[in-house]
Amino acid sequence: MHLSSAFVRIGLASHDSPFTIPHCIARYTSQYPKLYVQDQMLNSQVTTEQHMEREKAYDIIASLLKIPFLDEEVANSSFPRKIGRVDGYNPHSGRKDMAFTWANVYEQDSSSSLPSEKSANEGLIGDSLEKHEGTDANELIAREPRLRSCLFGEEALRISPTERYCLRRPIRRGHLNVSQHYTAQQVLEDLHAIWDWILTEKLHISQSQRNMFSAILVLPETFDDRASVHDCTGSSCCSFGNGLSTACVVNIGAQVSSVICIEDGVALPNTGNTLPFGGEDLSRCLLWTQRHHQTWPQIRTDILTKPMDLLMLNRLKESYCEIKEGELDAVAIVHSYEDGTQPGSHKTRLTALNVPPMGLFYPTLLIPEVYPPPPRTWFHDYDDMLEDTLHTEYPRRPDMSDGLFSGINVGLPMWDNYPVFASKPKKEEKVGLAEAITNSILSTGRIDLQRKLFCSIQLVGGVALTAGIIPSMEERVLHAIPSNEAIDTVEVLQSRTNPTFVPWKGGVILGILDFGRDAWIQREDWIRNGIYVGSGRKYKDSYYLQAQAMCYINS
Repeated sequence: MHLSSAFVRIGLASHDSPFTIPHCIARYTSQYPKLYVQDQMLNSQVTTEQHMEREKAYDIIASLLKIPFLDEEVANSSFPRKIGRVDGYNPHSGRKDMAFTWANVYEQDSSSSLPSEKSANEGLIGDSLEKHEGTDANELIAREPRLRSCLFGEEALRISPTERYCLRRPIRRGHLNVSQHYTAQQVLEDLHAIWDWILTEKLHISQSQRNMFSAILVLPETFDDRASVHDCTGSSCCSFGNGLSTACVVNIGAQVSSVICIEDGVALPNTGNTLPFGGEDLSRCLLWTQRHHQTWPQIRTDILTKPMDLLMLNRLKESYCEIKEGELDAVAIVHSYEDGTQPGSHKTRLTALNVPPMGLFYPTLLIPEVYPPPPRTWFHDYDDMLEDTLHTEYPRRPDMSDGLFSGINVGLPMWDNYPVFASKPKKEEKVGLAEAITNSILSTGRIDLQRKLFCSIQLVGGVALTAGIIPSMEERVLHAIPSNEAIDTVEVLQSRTNPTFVPWKGGVILGILDFGRDAWIQREDWIRNGIYVGSGRKYKDSYYLQAQAMCYINS
């Protein structure tokens, strides 16, 4: 299982590729007024200063791409671009132009003679009995389909705003999404429900069969790895997934990006940088760019509270955005999703499509603060997930030396004094991707390793599929290297497989390596011993074996 903010990728090791499922759940709610998204109160408005910084970043990018500046384009546009609704639009003309459909929120009842699927604008159950003349009212109510208690994955994102459901994302910006609006208990319950549904419905593994399987959890570096369930770091899995023992891994996810260096298959912890932006921020930037240039139809598009709009913008970004010089326009179909009505189709010419991806290098264009990370760190959430174990003695395996945990045997102090999993928070940078890569590699301090890493940059994540990103990345990183450094070559390596699947594939490989076999947690061991530290066996004499997370916590 490879977890991220937006998706969970899961599959059997024998599969060629994993299932990719949006990491979210929508639960029925009777709360009024209803929250469309559980954590929507955390979102903030764009300030005047952020607007100015964004426009300044746009002009810098425009100069590099040799396209008109922001104000220059507006001044030259005496008439708005032509935008028209397409009433006779054929939704089967191409997948990238197809409209998403509203999810069916009713349970399927094969015994019912009534249609089990209702359009989203027909209202709630029992809205009107007068439509069914000649039918006994009590019989009709008994046969009416019932609302589902929860929906998962993409279905959860396609629920009409008129329905009584609230979308919940248990991971946000690379962290457990714990806040005063979303307690740790709720987060854990949602994670359990999502994973249970995936195992049952996608992998067809029932609860009675699960003791026959071993599991590997691949987590991003943004997680606090002092409290994880037998996981592997995403960066190490990336290197193994592409068959590289040494590389600078750049993982551009949906909501967060990370940079870390790998040597001999093991992550170097001091080189890790986290950047608070990702692919969804590029989608928001695409919407802002089109609205500024008056190319976006006059429709209500709000990706923060209307997830269907985010699905549409992600598809537009993936289909039309790329990095190249010169003006880049494209004719596209934009869809409007209004309060449960049938989607509307609008044909328009999108412009400046090469600008949003450049936000990776100039993050003030993206304003990620609009969709900030959870307000508190994992160990300071509103529900203490370790409160039942704070005063418990934790055993350790017999093969662990006594010197490693001298005088340490209880609760959080054990984790705080563990020499590898430091208690300091993950380092977040407010710089562009090129500067983050340069800082990460130069922090290794060895010129031979630095030269090797600058020629072994590995891009993973969905944004890595953006056309033109590799040559642009090489150019930006080369310019970011200080002139006093004896480095003149930068190379981004082509991924040997789909870059979105690389961490999952690496987890499969790590699971069968010799050094990993001693670290498997047996079910009986878990039940009997609870929290303790795993094997101290080293890999290729590397001091940083512990970066392969061998710690776990009692559930």
